[in-house]
Amino acid sequence: MSTPEQVDEKERAKYEWRSFLFITIFLFPILAVAIVGGYGFIVWAMQVFFLGPPGHG
Repeated sequence: MSTPEQVDEKERAKYEWRSFLFITIFLFPILAVAIVGGYGFIVWAMQVFFLGPPGHG
């Protein structure tokens, strides 16, 4: 039989792999799209409301 420490270590490794896969497959891509989209929205809003089109001087 296995000891409780070995079972806990296996469960921990399983949890760590699931967390790693969740972060790399879902969290980072969603954050990347949100950050780039947010930056693009800020630039667009600044051009529409305050600065004018690029090259406008």
